[in-house]
Amino acid sequence: MALDAAQSATAMGQGSDQARNPSAQRLFISDLHLAPDQPEILAHFLAFLRGRARAAAELYILGDLFDAWIGDDALGDPEVAPDFLQVAASLRELSERGTRCWLMQGNRDFLLGRRFARASGCRLLRDPSLVPMADQSILLMHGDLLCTDDIPYQRFRRRVRNPLVRQLFLLRPRHQRQRIAADYRRRSRAATAAKQTAIMDVSPQTVIQYVRRYRADRLIHGHTHRPGDDPVTLDQRQCLRQVLADWRLNNGEVQAEMLVEEAGRWWREPIQP
Repeated sequence: MALDAAQSATAMGQGSDQARNPSAQRLFISDLHLAPDQPEILAHFLAFLRGRARAAAELYILGDLFDAWIGDDALGDPEVAPDFLQVAASLRELSERGTRCWLMQGNRDFLLGRRFARASGCRLLRDPSLVPMADQSILLMHGDLLCTDDIPYQRFRRRVRNPLVRQLFLLRPRHQRQRIAADYRRRSRAATAAKQTAIMDVSPQTVIQYVRRYRADRLIHGHTHRPGDDPVTLDQRQCLRQVLADWRLNNGEVQAEMLVEEAGRWWREPIQP
């Protein structure tokens, strides 16, 4: 079940973290875009779950864990997602070892649902969610809601997330959904290449609106693949927007990074193999 902001705030109290794992670290990642045709990134993520992630109290995956997700019924289908069952199993093992895992849907995997959450041991996190952390109010988002200058995308987003449209899509046979998802990825890449760079980034005014609405001290999101820290001045107070890095192949090597919080300290850390 996805949690709303109030439920998330209660569930993520520091007392429960300490009971599960003596570490107080929280790790934030997004935009892995796991896909069968990029086994290097998949292997890198599985190694991360078996290694560095086990030292954390919580792991937050803020969308686009998968490059495409055609429905939870595809989990483990050898013709659709043969390796994704291993992802779910590794996440569950991490959770059972004491690291609480939170998963937010992204624009590529917004059909992730309760079946995957049960299989992986993750808790689904609404977009956006406001959580208390290190005496601050932290607003967590995938990030596509902030890109309001990209009007065609926002129109498409509203359409495909309509409950009726989702249900009709999920009623199709899996092989048809797989073809539709592949066609969407091709058209998305073509549309992205044709758009101006500024249109695909967040709208500063929309950022201010969300930070003000949720009275957040810090906004963390992914989606744009433009990692960095951006100060936000709002109502005579200073806030911070932190953009997570995407995972990618560069000359055959995986480049991956996470944001870490521990006892009010924040830093970025490369994820080593």
